Amino acid sequence: KELKAAQPSNIPVTKITWSTEPGLLPGETVVREGKAAILFPSANEVFYNPVQEFNRDLTCAVITEFAREQLAQRGVRILVPGEKDRVVVRLSEENGTEDQEASEQPEKEQQNEEEGDKKEYITASVGERCEQGLRVLEGLAASGLRSVRFALEVPGLKSITANDYSAKAAALIARNAQHNNVSHILQASQRDASMVMYEARGKKERYDVIDLDPYGSPSPFLDAAVQAVSEGGLLCITCTDMAVMAGNSGETCYSKYGSMSIKSRYCHEMALRIILHSLDQRAAVYQRYIEPLLSVSVDFYIRVFVRVKTGQAVVKNSASKHALLYNCVGCGAFHLQRMGKKMSQGKHMKYSAATGPPVGPNCEHCRQRHQLGGPIWAEPIHDIKFVQKVLGAVSGNPTHFRTSKRIEGVLSMVTEELQDVPLYYVLDHLSSTVHCNTPPLLQFRSALLHAGYRVSLSHACKNAVKTDAPAGVLWDIIRCWEKSNPVKRERLSETSPAQHILSAAPTLQACFEIREDANPQSRKRHLTRFQENPQANWGPKARAKSGWVILLMLFC
Repeated sequence: KELKAAQPSNIPVTKITWSTEPGLLPGETVVREGKAAILFPSANEVFYNPVQEFNRDLTCAVITEFAREQLAQRGVRILVPGEKDRVVVRLSEENGTEDQEASEQPEKEQQNEEEGDKKEYITASVGERCEQGLRVLEGLAASGLRSVRFALEVPGLKSITANDYSAKAAALIARNAQHNNVSHILQASQRDASMVMYEARGKKERYDVIDLDPYGSPSPFLDAAVQAVSEGGLLCITCTDMAVMAGNSGETCYSKYGSMSIKSRYCHEMALRIILHSLDQRAAVYQRYIEPLLSVSVDFYIRVFVRVKTGQAVVKNSASKHALLYNCVGCGAFHLQRMGKKMSQGKHMKYSAATGPPVGPNCEHCRQRHQLGGPIWAEPIHDIKFVQKVLGAVSGNPTHFRTSKRIEGVLSMVTEELQDVPLYYVLDHLSSTVHCNTPPLLQFRSALLHAGYRVSLSHACKNAVKTDAPAGVLWDIIRCWEKSNPVKRERLSETSPAQHILSAAPTLQACFEIREDANPQSRKRHLTRFQENPQANWGPKARAKSGWVILLMLFC
């Protein structure tokens, strides 16, 4: 029988097949995801959440592109099933079309090889052990589903270590490796994840890819992870403790990540910047630094993919990559204060402490007080060139993943985001602050463009306004909008943020005529950018434990 959760028609449904296949223990079930068929016991002894299939699909896509780049330097070419033409999707707002490198790309690669030094490439296919390939560690593997999928779907791997502290989980990992015929690549391990990584700190023992997807916070494992990953290696980190990172427990966030979280409308992007800050800070202790490749906030968690490199000169610049955050508790206006600054002195760079603060004790717009948050990562959180490669691979092979449409939608939005603008405003919050009707998103974006500023959406929030315009410009546009949608001023308190904001005359006369470039391509193409709730109570499941709870309870 198959159990299907009640989901919208556009959301993939994870099939849970109760099987009587030979070799299964009484009560066991087989869950099929991607190319993997995973054995699960009847009791909730090993954690599994089907909603995170998007997470696992995206991880396979990212590691595949990472392997393509890394192994090309080692003379290895990977072969991905179903991948014939490379389609590179660049969302151009000028012509509204996609730039594609279809069948021309393999021809160009072949010409480059023939015209070059006649270098011979070794080919690597999925499911085959590649001696020059990547060494992968999944520190918290549970059932081993993610590692089995790596072995079956990601080419160019030398070995995969699927580790879990639980003896039952480790035994199940070994059974799943055997069940999927990947025991020649995947080895089960039952140890403390931190100790596995600490023992791999030597340059020859380091892992090329380390994946950490814990139940809750990854903070106990970050120090070991930044040491155990190879030079230029990939860290894949998931955080599901969003209540802590979104401002509900700022002091707990500081103890775990070295950053004070605050309640705000941009909390999801701030959470991404908090974990990046924590990773870079811990790496800097060992003269290493991070380069974010992709950082996404989806569903109930955040996921970051970062390279880790070594370089004392680059680490000196670390302070200028992080910033304190001043957030107004009244109107939500925010300002960033870099922790350090750098100045060029001929061929050398001089680093010093930054000067500040950028704001006074009270907000200039609504006269409310400021909260201090951070430090947070203030540099770009994506590598757009790398994201475009992943997007092109997924778009060119849409049947490879069940969540390909959503991956395409999310990554398309990522490529449209303003990379040099940290955080965002939320249009609903801007209008509700002054108690007026919310302007249409396209008209508000057009007003910013008419004023000469840049603007984009954010994958982390539906009504986000990410712009390089100062907060005063945003409030001027709201004031102009309020003139045609008047607020009953007599109902406003004299000390309210709305009263202070609306009492000031706008210095900018906003134009709300809709511009063509105000509507991003991902929105025009109606891509699946934000997922609806796939099922009732779809967030993080209960922590894995032994007991009489049958597997069906996992999906309730």
